[in-house]
Amino acid sequence: MSKITLLDGGLGQELIKRSSAPPHPLWSTKVMLDEPHLVADIHRDFCDAGARVICLNTYAISRHRLKTYAPEYSVKEMLDAAVSTARQGIGSASSGDSVSIVASLPPLNASYDHTVAPDFDSAYEQYSELVTLQKDAVDGFLLETMSNITEATAGAKAIRDAGVVGAVAFTLNDKDPRELRSGETLEEAIAAVKPYTPDAIMVNCSTPEVVTEGLKIALKSGVRCGAYANGFTSVEALVPGSTVDRLSSRVDLGPAEYLAFVKTWLEMGVQIIGGCCEIGPDHIRAIRTYLDEKAIETTDALIP
Repeated sequence: MSKITLLDGGLGQELIKRSSAPPHPLWSTKVMLDEPHLVADIHRDFCDAGARVICLNTYAISRHRLKTYAPEYSVKEMLDAAVSTARQGIGSASSGDSVSIVASLPPLNASYDHTVAPDFDSAYEQYSELVTLQKDAVDGFLLETMSNITEATAGAKAIRDAGVVGAVAFTLNDKDPRELRSGETLEEAIAAVKPYTPDAIMVNCSTPEVVTEGLKIALKSGVRCGAYANGFTSVEALVPGSTVDRLSSRVDLGPAEYLAFVKTWLEMGVQIIGGCCEIGPDHIRAIRTYLDEKAIETTDALIP
């Protein structure tokens, strides 16, 4: 088996467990402003759990979100803060592993809801800005939780035009894993981004069961594939402007249960593994322990 890239897990939901502050529409970014040590601690804990790739706390950083919820801060200020807290956390880890850093390129206006997504030109401009501001500080980009083809292609083009390493990750319909949350098919979405030669096609922020089915389609692409599922019962209650405390976590998806899904993904040929919302350091530790027991090498390169 080739080397496996082991990502970290979901930072935002981990902060829910550790911070006493009330949830905010800019949740993980707001905590980074008020309690930066918590963000650094979570990065450290994912490193110590065995993650080889740490994702910056940049999921909620976009022009629209900052203008709406924190207009006093610039995009660059927030991106720089994310890099600083990540380096602090990695620097305090005791794991001894080499670790790389990737930046999240998120849905620009809201998660899961394609109806509020910007048009292609606006999305491309914003993603290009985010890539330009971060490319010298990170080892790659995760264009993640893509619910529609327009944003996915705009982000994929921005990554390729900048000549940086980047993966595209799609979030799927909980009731039909053949579809994005927009109703467009995953097959169509992969065909739309392939001309921009993404370094990996991934499925993320969907239930593990849906991820498994979606991977059957993604693996046909011939591109390196990855998976990182969430631990929510459903995301339907989250609407633009609402906060993540509206969502409920599953009680049947502890580290052992999540690992069972990961084993299936590895057997299918997936080469990038991690966790999304509600998947914490203990889940990543269980994956790393399994990989070590099976003498499966891990790498800190998104694309070895």
